[in-house]
Amino acid sequence: MQNLTLSQADLLQLKEKGISELKLKEQLNAFAKGFPFLSVVSSASVDKGILHLSHEDISECLHVWDLYLEKNHTIIKFVPASGAASRMFKDLYEFLDGKSELPQKESVIEFFEQIDKFAFYDLLDGTCEANEGADIASLIAAGKYKSVVDNLLNAKGLNYGSLPKGLLLFHKYEQENRTPFMEHLAEGSFYARNKQGAVHIHFTVSGNHQPLFEKHFKEVVDDFSTAFHADYLISFSEQKPSTDTIAADENNQPFREKGKLLFRPGGHGALIENLNDLDVDVIFIKNIDNVVPDALKNPTIIYKKMIAGLLVKIQKQTFEYLRMMDKGQLPEHQLQEISSFCEKTLNNLHPNISGLSGRALQDYLKCKLNRPIRVCGMVLNTGEPGGGPFFTKNQDGTISAQILESSQIDTSNPKERSKMAQSTHFNPVDLVCGVRNYKGEKFNLTQYVDKDTGFISLKSKSGKTLKALELPGLWNGAMSDWNTIFVEVPITTFNPVKTVNDLLRIVHQ
Repeated sequence: MQNLTLSQADLLQLKEKGISELKLKEQLNAFAKGFPFLSVVSSASVDKGILHLSHEDISECLHVWDLYLEKNHTIIKFVPASGAASRMFKDLYEFLDGKSELPQKESVIEFFEQIDKFAFYDLLDGTCEANEGADIASLIAAGKYKSVVDNLLNAKGLNYGSLPKGLLLFHKYEQENRTPFMEHLAEGSFYARNKQGAVHIHFTVSGNHQPLFEKHFKEVVDDFSTAFHADYLISFSEQKPSTDTIAADENNQPFREKGKLLFRPGGHGALIENLNDLDVDVIFIKNIDNVVPDALKNPTIIYKKMIAGLLVKIQKQTFEYLRMMDKGQLPEHQLQEISSFCEKTLNNLHPNISGLSGRALQDYLKCKLNRPIRVCGMVLNTGEPGGGPFFTKNQDGTISAQILESSQIDTSNPKERSKMAQSTHFNPVDLVCGVRNYKGEKFNLTQYVDKDTGFISLKSKSGKTLKALELPGLWNGAMSDWNTIFVEVPITTFNPVKTVNDLLRIVHQ
């Protein structure tokens, strides 16, 4: 990046954040160049690239995972849980800030019509009584709808607009009401409990929210340990300052606020660093808001165990091939068998290796085998937002399975748009990851990131336009060079809560 002059104060700021001058220049260069679209070969489907397992296959995978749990392996559930829940209440905020005293928007009308169905109703009712001298029903009867919303969202009441989503009451039970945090404790006991009865769960949170999570855990852990016969080992981390990205002005120069360089969180792709810090064998990844009450957990448990068992099966075969290679040069027929395994099982298609044989072919295949492995559950596309499974062309000419967001595809190109339109499945963030190699050593996950992927968006700060840079998404570019297997899971395993009214869906009642 030319014409970049940094002051001593700038250099000190970079040092405090753990960001090198070179990384700063690379980020500013990315604003100038932009990010190339990925070369999409096709969408993945059950005809090509997405496994649709039979009942027998599912039973076998469940058995494999149960056996794996009986051995001394380390397993952890990784739950991205940072960020406030404010986006859940977008329509309620608009109502609160609007001129009308009565709900006009359909979603806000629905919220009030069914307000008693929310798990937080009793808590909000008592808060309104304490703060306003009237319960919810009385306030609504008096037309004081905004008082109810004020007590729900703001610091005078429940402060739900500023709390993390994981700490909001989602589900009603006879004896208690549960937050997503509590539901993840319950869920983890069914598929991630090791031989000693321990359930490891790691939550990524923002620093100011961590004490709230820790307090919540202390309040509920004894009851959950007793109910689910589990010893819960909970850990937390926050996005590292060194993964923040510089904001740029319209001329792709550093954006400054009061003379200081302005940095922004680098998006959830930055969490690859947090994932990399976990010294374990297998990692489950699932979003904080994709939870259901106990009565509906069974499909989730079955298919979580299924994808984990599938991972173990595929990893075992991969490790066997790698150990064979360590013993010496393999005959050509065995190399062809491994090549077929790479293509048909690991979704690594290599159209340009026909000229390779002997040692050159073995070295190539060993490089493709010896990588982190992830099995990704995929659900039928029902119009929900989110990325999807595709095959893309890599710089070395190979083709691999990737989870792509629409921003990574050139939708202005009719051919690329057509490939996207043919997508039959989408990504519900249902992953299980194998992060050790065949020698038992942990992979350095930061070495498998596609740094040429990312996203630039326009924001506004103090009345000025700024460009914001997001790093490759955690399950997109941050896992680009992993071996990736897609498997179909039922839509019943995907029940996210993006707006407060999603809690009125039957699966959350």
